[in-house]
Amino acid sequence: MTGEQVAISAPGVDIYSTSINGKYSKATGTSAATAIVAGAAALVRSRFPGLSAQEVIHRLTATATDKGPPGRDEQYGYGVLNIVAALTADVPPLASAAVSPTVSGSSAVAGPDGRDPGGRGSTVVVWVAVLVVAAAGGVAALLGIRRRRQGG
Repeated sequence: MTGEQVAISAPGVDIYSTSINGKYSKATGTSAATAIVAGAAALVRSRFPGLSAQEVIHRLTATATDKGPPGRDEQYGYGVLNIVAALTADVPPLASAAVSPTVSGSSAVAGPDGRDPGGRGSTVVVWVAVLVVAAAGGVAALLGIRRRRQGG
């Protein structure tokens, strides 16, 4: 998937994941990449519990490994997710100038270059939050199924 809506990239080809009947399967596509980014956002939020959703996104985009043309582009966004850097790098706080109000009064998210990734503003924040909750729910469901199968 490419276009101006791309804010960050993650692996999405031949990703192994859990499957039915206690097996693993190989998947390719944005669903696999989305799960990886959602997990990374959850790890950043766990490591830095005081960060807002906007600051989590800023940390992920600011520490991404730039690919393609320098800076943000339509193929990689701000770059490929670098979870080690997102958890360990010294990232300056999100400047108030990089956060601009939207019509609804919520805030827009800015990437490391001060631009709104993909022009989507608070929609990005909402989707990251939804993905984190969905990933957590999926893990909880898988654990529940496993417990039921093990009888306890």
